[in-house]
Amino acid sequence: MLWIAYHFPPIGGAGTQRSLKFVSQLPEFDIEPIVVTGPGDASGRWTPHDETLLKEVPASLTIHRVAGPEPADSSGVWKGRKERWLRSRSEWAKWWARSVADAMAGIPDIDLIHVSMSPFEIAGQIGEIAQARRIPWVAGLRDPWALDEMMAYPTWLHRKLEVREMRRALSSAAAIVTTAPEAAVRTRRALPDFEGPITSITNGYDASDFSEPVPPRNDGKFLIVHSGYLHTELGRQRGPAARIRRFLGGELHGVDAGTRSHVYLLEALERLLREDPSLRNVVELHLAGALSAADREVAARSDVVRLLGYIPHAESTALIRSADLLFLPMQNIAAGGRAGIIPGKTYEYLAAGKPILAAVPEGDTREILLAAGSGLVCEPDDVAGMASLIRGQLERWRKRDSDPTPNREYVGRFERRALTASLASILHEVVADPASSS
Repeated sequence: MLWIAYHFPPIGGAGTQRSLKFVSQLPEFDIEPIVVTGPGDASGRWTPHDETLLKEVPASLTIHRVAGPEPADSSGVWKGRKERWLRSRSEWAKWWARSVADAMAGIPDIDLIHVSMSPFEIAGQIGEIAQARRIPWVAGLRDPWALDEMMAYPTWLHRKLEVREMRRALSSAAAIVTTAPEAAVRTRRALPDFEGPITSITNGYDASDFSEPVPPRNDGKFLIVHSGYLHTELGRQRGPAARIRRFLGGELHGVDAGTRSHVYLLEALERLLREDPSLRNVVELHLAGALSAADREVAARSDVVRLLGYIPHAESTALIRSADLLFLPMQNIAAGGRAGIIPGKTYEYLAAGKPILAAVPEGDTREILLAAGSGLVCEPDDVAGMASLIRGQLERWRKRDSDPTPNREYVGRFERRALTASLASILHEVVADPASSS
């Protein structure tokens, strides 16, 4: 089987973790993957470099790295806007598609292709190659493409055309795998004529990352941790322009990306600090992940924040296991709606067994956290609710009460090996079905 994934070690992040764990464990289920990926020298905000992940790549895994250098995704703001308005492919997208096609041409005897997306622009080309070689392909949607409420388009027409492109490009796939049940529902609704399975296999956690005892802390701090991306900058970008895009139909009504940040958490902490100034010597918020200038600017307003930047995955895991409270923010959704994604950090938070301050809307994430018994849930912009939940956890911490025990049987559903078994079952069914390659 050929596994195509731009996000792969030494690039870090949740997308990389998904591909890395799957290709490492699929041989246990009689599937031998061959990986086609990028040069591995990117180091941007969305492609943080993490050399430590290379140690987890099996020595027996065959990897084809396409040749660099990579062209810049955009040579400037105006060119980027032009590409969005004219729906033209960037030089980077052209390079990636060409490079993957060249790599595939040199790999014979492939019986199945799996593509981890984003980037989404490659889907149509993979479908054409798969049909020419009469082999099935599976679309792995880490996010629901044009159906993602976090995506903003210039106008309603651009959104409609992207949905049409998604429908066209995925029509030849033998199966579509999303990372959230809601995303699978949306995809099925958008592709009513699709005959193959559309299913959800979530992201997860690796049990081996949580097997060692947690080193004790004696710093006397109540430690709140957020690991991963914050979207402060995206929320700001959508501020003044959002009203125009919503008027033109390019941005969905009632979606606020700005809550997927630490902005409201810091307001809640400041409320608590005004009530009890002594907490400034007690509470600490650690932010681990690739941070934007806007993330740092907001954090600088508070003296209880510690900026760690991107740290290797093993260090990130150790950090969340040492926390007293984990913070999970998401975008706000209009009443009656459901979020279409589940942040990748959710599952490692669950595996850590710590209380999770979940500022999340209705949707899969909220339901998972409540079912696991780990979530302290409030609306994404509910400052008073966050303050109240933190206050309650501080009281528990002062009393030295033990953390509530999550439903371990339920959390175990998200262990990577169980998820890999589910994916392997789909892949075997696709290969066994003669119609999937016709």
